[in-house]
Amino acid sequence: MNLVIIAAVGKNNELGKDNELIWHLPSDLKFFREKTIGKNIVMGRKTFESLPKMLPNRRHIVITRGNIDNPEVEVYHSIDDFLKNYNFNEETYVIGGASIYSSLIDYADLMYLTEIDGVCPSADVYFPNFDRELWHSEVIGTNIDNGISYKHVLYRRR
Repeated sequence: MNLVIIAAVGKNNELGKDNELIWHLPSDLKFFREKTIGKNIVMGRKTFESLPKMLPNRRHIVITRGNIDNPEVEVYHSIDDFLKNYNFNEETYVIGGASIYSSLIDYADLMYLTEIDGVCPSADVYFPNFDRELWHSEVIGTNIDNGISYKHVLYRRR
């Protein structure tokens, strides 16, 4: 289906708090940019609204019940609408939020998870639990930013 999930998660699958990233890791943002540049990115409305601006050289696709007042954004009004009408010929990265990840994880064959060696007890958004037995994992890099260690893990569906 050409759907790839990309996310940064804490030890307890934390994704964010107050519609913002919890950890600000410059090298991980560079990793995200390298993976998604020139690709399609799909997200929910809140994730779209959390972006500081349109991400350059990426096609923005938003799944929302409402409308987005931006002619550069392709809008689908439900997960079903997206799955039925989207052209999956091109690699498309799912970039959040939690409900979009939950709805699309079963359709993805690849996931790039930045697994952060940290916890955030005040997080209010979490990456969905998934059956790790269905995935082969490979650590493709490790790093430390701002004193926080993390690893990039590529998951391939078995």
